[in-house]
Amino acid sequence: MQSPELQRVHTFLSDFARRQAARTATLPGGFAVYDDAYGESRANNQVVIDAAVDPDALPALADEALGHLPHRLVSVLDDETGRACAEPLIRAGYTHSTYLVMLHTGPAPDAGPAQEVDLDALRVPLTRRWRGFLPDVDDEVLRQLVERREARRRGADIVRFIGARTEAGEVASWADLYVDRATGTAQIEDLITAEDHLGRGYADAVLAGALHRAAALDCDARFLTADAMDWPRHWYERRGFTVIGHTHAFERG
Repeated sequence: MQSPELQRVHTFLSDFARRQAARTATLPGGFAVYDDAYGESRANNQVVIDAAVDPDALPALADEALGHLPHRLVSVLDDETGRACAEPLIRAGYTHSTYLVMLHTGPAPDAGPAQEVDLDALRVPLTRRWRGFLPDVDDEVLRQLVERREARRRGADIVRFIGARTEAGEVASWADLYVDRATGTAQIEDLITAEDHLGRGYADAVLAGALHRAAALDCDARFLTADAMDWPRHWYERRGFTVIGHTHAFERG
């Protein structure tokens, strides 16, 4: 049985994907989301499985839903379902990643120096960081990965971009904060620090600012997701986050 907190997280993730989409299509076990304005963004054009599904039928289901795209992304929110779907999807050429759902269980920190910033302030540092992550992609891909934050504004009741600036005013680290006020649930997403400013405490400032704002909006379920195989999970654990579940992502192309 899922914990009540994990159920809230899954509902939040499902609702966010639907709300930010330009259009959706109902599928057995879930739905597909589409946004032609960000066709290079897998997160904006994917299949989301949030209910029971036939694992063996899922590769064909994804091909039918995403056949017009050069890539595939299938996100499975339930851990048991995701593990059941792994073998058929891997046979179909997908890579499998597991993500941790991490709930903040400590007291909310003070706001600190982080501020709300707009997309204009993020465009240059975010483009530079994506270029470092994806050195071989063309400029249009980078543009869409930056600009897709406009679509995220539709995803939740409150969407804020939180940033920590250097003394010169440059945004050194940033993250998204999404809030559903009705359920008191908040997600912190895409916490990134510019390469030139790593290791100087800017990410701590952003995380503290996001957590403080979520608590001030009466969100008692404050969560993020982290790659199960990557080091940030340990960084988050040291800052009061506890693993409460797993989600799964399958990618091809």
